[in-house]
Amino acid sequence: MSDKKHLMVIDAHCGDGELQVGAIAAKYAKAGHKVTFLHLTAGEKGNPPHLSVEEYREQKIRESEEACAILGAECITLDYKDAELRLTEEIVTHLATLLRKYRPNLVLTHWINSIHSDHATVPKIVEAAQLKTGLSGFDLGGLKPHYYGYLHSENWEDMEGYVPDIFVDVTETFDLYLEAISKFWFVMNSKDFRYFDYYKALGTVRGCQNRTRYAQTLKFPVGGNIRKGTEIPGFPL
Repeated sequence: MSDKKHLMVIDAHCGDGELQVGAIAAKYAKAGHKVTFLHLTAGEKGNPPHLSVEEYREQKIRESEEACAILGAECITLDYKDAELRLTEEIVTHLATLLRKYRPNLVLTHWINSIHSDHATVPKIVEAAQLKTGLSGFDLGGLKPHYYGYLHSENWEDMEGYVPDIFVDVTETFDLYLEAISKFWFVMNSKDFRYFDYYKALGTVRGCQNRTRYAQTLKFPVGGNIRKGTEIPGFPL
């Protein structure tokens, strides 16, 4: 049996997961594991003045595909609308069906508290889909049940109550990560938040705490079997 795993990042918008765990994703892809970024929306409503919402949607999808190619990952963007995500049976069933199809071993997603409603909704969808994906009583197009674990990742908008459990050394892939996130217009041009500077600095700070040059962090679900450390349990390199 192959020891290669499938890591899936499920986020609200193109760019979220790349910023949060892009260096971790590149590390696992470099080691031969499969990595997939699944964006529920493109994040198109934050469009700059020179682009319509639809034009910006198309641009963000292209940017995500370029970033993921650098990270060594597959990129999928669904058709849900930015700033309109809700926890519904329709979206949970849709995601559960995709999870049975792609069968990731581990999902990384947003933390449960956020100043952005889409970010706060996504982990609820991921949690609900975990049951529907794994229980044989749900018939999802004849696809076999599949169980996955999930962890939360770090985003500047999701910091209330976020205390890292796992620090992953990403020193070897951090330059790739910076190259990847620079493909996003909003990362390099936003006048509201200095994304590139923040996430470069965050990787440095977490690296200082981890006694490595750079690090990115993860957190166990509330009530989970928390095992603090520098490796993702059950997901060795």
